[in-house]
Parts: sequence; C-alpha cells; structure tokens
Amino acid sequence: MESKKKFCKLLSLLLALTLVWSLTGCGGSPAAEEPVPDAAPAAESTVDPDAEIVLAGYRNLAPGEKDGYYCSKILYVWEPLVTQDDNAAPVPCLAEDWEMSEDGTQWTFFLRQGVKFHDGTDFNADAVIANFDRMGIEVKSSSFYPLDINSHYPNLEKYEKVDDYTVRLTFSQPAPTQLYNMVNFGSAMYSPGCFDENGDFNGICVGTGPFKITENKLDEYVLLERFDGYWGETAKAKTIRVKVIPDADTRFSALKSGEILGVIDLNAIPTSLAVQLEGNSDFALTTTKSTMIRFLTLNGTEFPFNDVRMRQAVSMALQRSVITESVYDGFGTPTTNILNYSTPFYKEFPVEEDLEKAKELANEVLGGQRVTVTYLYNGNEAAQKGEAELISSWLSEIGIDCELQPMEMTNMKEQMKTGDYGIARMQQGLSNSEPATIFRRFMLTSGDHNQNYSLGYQSDEVDALMDEASAALDMDVRTACYDRIQEISTQEFPVVPLFNDMTLMAYSTKLTGYDAKLYGIELPLVAWKQ
Repeated sequence: MESKKKFCKLLSLLLALTLVWSLTGCGGSPAAEEPVPDAAPAAESTVDPDAEIVLAGYRNLAPGEKDGYYCSKILYVWEPLVTQDDNAAPVPCLAEDWEMSEDGTQWTFFLRQGVKFHDGTDFNADAVIANFDRMGIEVKSSSFYPLDINSHYPNLEKYEKVDDYTVRLTFSQPAPTQLYNMVNFGSAMYSPGCFDENGDFNGICVGTGPFKITENKLDEYVLLERFDGYWGETAKAKTIRVKVIPDADTRFSALKSGEILGVIDLNAIPTSLAVQLEGNSDFALTTTKSTMIRFLTLNGTEFPFNDVRMRQAVSMALQRSVITESVYDGFGTPTTNILNYSTPFYKEFPVEEDLEKAKELANEVLGGQRVTVTYLYNGNEAAQKGEAELISSWLSEIGIDCELQPMEMTNMKEQMKTGDYGIARMQQGLSNSEPATIFRRFMLTSGDHNQNYSLGYQSDEVDALMDEASAALDMDVRTACYDRIQEISTQEFPVVPLFNDMTLMAYSTKLTGYDAKLYGIELPLVAWKQ
C-alpha cells in the first residue's frame, strides 16, 4: 500500500511538471525566459532632404543680363565685400578685415583667401579690381538699386591692388562711414568672366555664394543649386526653385495648395492674407524690421505742393496708425522720417497729426478754394487702393480732391518724371546703411529721385550739412549732421513718409530655417523638416 502511495505521488508530480513545461512552451507563464522582441523601430522620415524646394515672389528676383546685379542679394548667388548684421551694422563677408588711415582718406581691405567663384575662378584682388572697373564704366540700372560707383563710393579717387589679397581705396575727403556705403549692393562681386568689356553680363551671373544659378526663365522661375565648393557652411537645400507669381491671391492659393512652400521678397504676402494663416498648424509667419519705407511723393514743381505749408498740411492730415492697423493689420510703424528705421543712424521723431492745424495751413495756401490733383498708386498692390481711398478722404478735409489712378509702376514713374501728377504712392528700400545715400537721392537739388519724381525740393541748409558731413572725419560731427537732416525732413517734407514697413513672409511648416531678416530670409538655412 505504501509503495502504491509513493507511486501515485510520483505520477502526480510528473503530470504537474509536464503541465508547467507545456504552458511555458506556449508563453503562458510570466516567468518565461523566451527573449522579448525589440520595440518596433521608429518610422524613418520619408522626406528626401535633397528634394527640390519651391518658393515664389511677386517679381523676377533674377531679372537677368540687362540688370546691373543680374539677381537680388536674397538669392545668395553673389556676395559683397561687406555685409550687415541684424542691426544693419557692417560685418565681414568677402573682405574678412579692413583698416582706415588716420586721416580717413584710405581704406585697406584684406580679402578672404581660398574662395572660388562658381566657375572655378579664384576670388582675389584682381577680381575685385575687375569689379571696380566694371562699376566705373557707367551707371547700370537695376530692378533693385542702381549700380553706381559714385553713389556707393563718393569722392573715390583711386582703387588699387596692394597684393593678391589686399586692395586699397583712396578718397579725396575723409570717409569714416565708407563701410556703410559698401554693405550688400554697395560691393557686389562677380567672376570677371561673366561680364564683357562694357560691364554687361554675357550669360548667367557667376558669384561666390552658397547657391549658383543653373537655369533662369524670365517671368517664370530661377533655379538655384547648392554650390558644394562654397568657402563657408554649405546651403542645406540642394535645389531651390523661385517662381514668379505677380498676383498676390494666386501666390496665396499656390501656398495653400502646396504648389509652393513659401513666399519671399518684398510684398511677399498681403497682411490681409497673412492673418488668415494664423492658427493654422500647416503654415507659419515670420517677420522682422524691413529696410523699406512707404511714403507719398508730392509734385513740388507745381502749385499747391511747391509750398512747404501744403506739404506740412498733408502730413498732419494723415492718420498713419489707422493706415497701419486697418489696411496692414498692424504690420508697420508710423513715421515722418525720410530715413528708414533699420539703419543705426535712424533718429526717432514724434509723429504730428493735427487735422485742425492742417486745415489752417492748407487754407493759407489755397485761399479758401479747393484744388483737384491726380493721385497715382500701384494697381498691382491690392492694399494700396484702400489706402488711397482713406488718404483721399482725409485730404478732402483740407481742400484737396484726389482723382485716384491705378497704374503699373514703370508707367507711373514715367508719368512722375514728366510732372504730370499731384500725389504718388511710392516706396524705397535701403541699398546700404549709409544715410547719405537716401539724403543725396531725395534732398539734394541734383538728387536723382528729387528730379525723377518731380519733388522740386531745395534746401541750402541740407546742401551745406551734406558737404560738412562729407568732409568730417569725426563720427560725432557726421552723426550730428545726419540727425539735423532727418529733423529737416520731418519739417519740410521732401516726401511725406507714411510708415516703416516690416518684412513679412509665410511658409509651410514642412520647412525649417525660414526666418525673416532685414532683407529677405537667410536662404542657405532653409531646408526640409526631418
């Protein structure tokens, strides 16, 4: 009997062990030692970092061979000797260092070594001299700023090669602010092989920038490709296509549909459309100060705007904050200063708006009568129509009746040159950070804008201050002259400023590195978000 009990216990134990083993083999026991499978690998990004990025602007950013610069600085194809930081102060680019003589009449530039143009040509002193020779041939027109050696290098007597990587500029007068003149468009450099003996481009321009142009179809697109031989950090995107889409609504629709991934350049997106993207996770806005100022030109060669009192009356009748808030959704800063707020020399002045005083001044000029003037504005910029209607309603209060006339900008400038207008809505950007450039163009009797826009402005004090500033080595003296000229501009109104613009751009959140700068965006940082 005892043996039988032992046998039964043994049999029960064997059965129990068998059951445990069978459960273990099916994974039913928490103590199982079967290896736990690794977690599923994270899904890899399906975005090809080298896929083409398509952007768009309202105009040709590479207007081509007939343009003095061929393309805009914001394409990062060509580079200057001197560029600017986010505060518009001069910083090195192709010139890595410089020094000024004690008397301020000589500037010596030490060039960056190891830099190649896109065609393989070395960037050196010979290339710089060739570019100065080109600038000295004649003033070349541009969609951006005139290529004018006298504007960017006033009082320049001589430029010379010191050695392979050193050049020296000699001026007839002290030039302590010369670096500000040379920023960006003031010192653009191209391979000598891409322009002819007349200084005209003989094909696609060749620069040293992080992008090179591989195709340019005027009025359609320009195709940029990363330059792998770039001296600095190479661009993140391999190819970028920048389309030309003049109509703002069409550009906006292209962005919303994914046909393009971002808008760039001036007037990239109307504020009324930009605010529609706020809160949409598929898109983002980027904004900062702009080098652009918006203003009214008044035909100062004819009555009634040849009287400073009427120009003052126009300025005081305007409600600039209403314009910036209701027409531009707050993207703008009211001003009466002719100088844009992006330059370090900008001085803030209170904006005086007083309708009753405006009426008094206007009445002194008009003698109780009314006058009708033609008001020209850019018909391709939708916001300007509403802006013009506001302004004309305010001017009506002081005896000025406006006949609004939308025009193409080219035709508008031609009509202004003949003096066949009363008021025109214009804009002006800073080609560099030197205030004298703006003062010279608008406020000197011989200034090109003064003449071409029929401003009729003349001031002996401004002429004298410009001469004093030009001859001054002491920066405090020069700055004081610039401060006074700005003050005069807010009193005599060679033009009537409205507001300092803001750089405003929109882009798809599929991109990264899309940050607004004083002039455009830093295109080499734009890439697909991984």
